[in-house]
This record gives sequence, C-alpha cells and structure tokens, in this order.
Amino acid sequence: MSMIELRSVSKDYPGRRAVDAVSLRIETGERVILFGPSGCGKSTILALIAGLLIPDAGEILIDGRLVATAKRNLVEPSARGVGMVFQDLALWPHMSVAENIEFGLRAKRVPKSERDRRIREMASLVGLGDYLTAKPGELSGGQQQRVALARTLAVEPRILLMDEPMSNLDDALGEQLRGEILRLQNELSFTLVYVTHNKEEAAALGTRTIRLRQGRVETDTGVV
Repeated sequence: MSMIELRSVSKDYPGRRAVDAVSLRIETGERVILFGPSGCGKSTILALIAGLLIPDAGEILIDGRLVATAKRNLVEPSARGVGMVFQDLALWPHMSVAENIEFGLRAKRVPKSERDRRIREMASLVGLGDYLTAKPGELSGGQQQRVALARTLAVEPRILLMDEPMSNLDDALGEQLRGEILRLQNELSFTLVYVTHNKEEAAALGTRTIRLRQGRVETDTGVV
C-alpha cells in the first residue's frame, strides 16, 4: 500500500492550470524529490498533499485512506499525519525557540509534561539545546532552519514535506543541513517529499526524483 497516492489530480489558479492530471505513488520511507523550474507545480502538489489546497479534480490518498477528492477535503490537514516546512520557515518572531517548537504541540493539546519533554528532545536532536530561550532574530539562517525542522518534527509526522527550505542558504550551510535531514530521516523514519530546482540538493537527498514541467510529470526516476 502506498503511503501517498495522487490519482489524476488537477489544480487550477486564475488563468492557468498549476497541476494537470498528475498521478503518482510514494511509498513509506521514500525520499522523493519534486524537481523542476519555478511554476511547474511542485509547491502546489505539496500543498495539496498537506490539505492546504483542495484539488479541482482527482483523488488524494494517504495510507490507503481517501483524504481529498474534487472540490472537497475529506480529512483536515491536522489529521493527516503530515508536517510541512515552508520556504520562508514561518517562524514566530516574538516567540523563543522553545515556544516555536511547542506551538504545534499546544495546538494538539499535548499535556505540558509531554510538551516539555518533546521540546528538549527536538532541540537536542537538531543541535539547539543551548538556544531554547533565543528568539529567531537572534539566530543564524541555518539555526532558524533547524528551529523550523524541530517544530515540524515535534508533532511526530509520518510524512515530512519541505518546500525549497534551503534556497536562501549558502552552499556550505546547505550541504550541512542536507546531512542533518538525512540523519533525522534515518532516526525518525518519516517519508520525505522535498521540493527543489537545485540538482545538487536533489541528488544528495532523494532516493527518487519526479521531474515536473508545466504541471505534469515529465519523468519519474531515481536520478535527476
């Protein structure tokens, strides 16, 4: 059974079709790269899987369960077992590192003792155990990226979606964080769907690459 399946999924924006009858299957534990130029539909597919957008046609399944169909979300984003790291990271600037990590746990009404444990565990896992009281503005770009990862992983998603999260980092820092993502995926066993137009990122992170063009799957292979 596929963990994620899109069946002839389409999504329209005013004046254009962003995703055009895309069908794909992603198995549990895969690291799949959605690769292609800007505007090819990569980020839209992530948002559809996450439930942030509703398909205009087709079906989306997670673990064999129908979560969305044409014009309808059948399962809310919070109930899909999906976590997402956005390109702009979307950290709360007025909150500390600990409070940012805690945000999703509070939303899920996790008891305080468990929240405190998970905050410490996630901060340690991404190397920010000494920065729990710092605000995002006091951190480097790489450290902010780690906060976004820790916040998303704290709610224990089975699927991690990442939308070009390293586009603003230099090459050395990007290489370091790619290693961190691989380590975390090995330790936590989530399925990774990663959007990029960078061939080096795709080659380093993916076990499989899906190349998109004009809203359609052009190739589906293990290499870029």
